[in-house]
Amino acid sequence: MYAIIATGGKQYKVSEGDVITIEKLPSEAGDTVTFDQVLAIGGDEFKAGDPTVAGATVEGSVLRNGRAKKVIVYRFKPKKGYHKKQGHRQSFTTVKISKINA
Repeated sequence: MYAIIATGGKQYKVSEGDVITIEKLPSEAGDTVTFDQVLAIGGDEFKAGDPTVAGATVEGSVLRNGRAKKVIVYRFKPKKGYHKKQGHRQSFTTVKISKINA
């Protein structure tokens, strides 16, 4: 069985036991999180939501919070002496999916 969930402005296809990296959640490592925006559930029979499947949830446990590798943003305008260097590290949360309630 699998489910399609929406979190952090993105959609993820998950099954029980999957480990996914999503946008940062306000939870600490070891906490349990519940995703209630389940867009579809598949398996033996497919169930699509309008926009979400009524009563369906996906449960998971937070493994860790972290930050991704640094991405360098460099702006440059030729012949004008303008350049600007900036770095960005995106925060993330790693979640292990434990249960799909349909």
